[in-house]
Amino acid sequence: MPAVRLPTVLRSHAGGAAVVVAEGETVADVLSWLEATYPGMAGQLRAPGGEAHRFVNVYVDDDDVRYLDGLATKVGEGTEVTILPAVAGG
Repeated sequence: MPAVRLPTVLRSHAGGAAVVVAEGETVADVLSWLEATYPGMAGQLRAPGGEAHRFVNVYVDDDDVRYLDGLATKVGEGTEVTILPAVAGG
């Protein structure tokens, strides 16, 4: 089961946890699990079409999923999934 590192902004939805152990075989599965387990995250992670919001960066073992198989990227035991909000400014 993959470990998911949550950014501070999402931790309140997970009882303050910085890391949760999720279920799923792909990043999309993990996001679905997070949304089902922590309903406050619904709408925070994915756009209505199911893709990750453009302001949410997802990494699997330090690799950006945009350069892997996107949300179809495989995860498993010992995998670390990191969710980071995009930072913008000037």
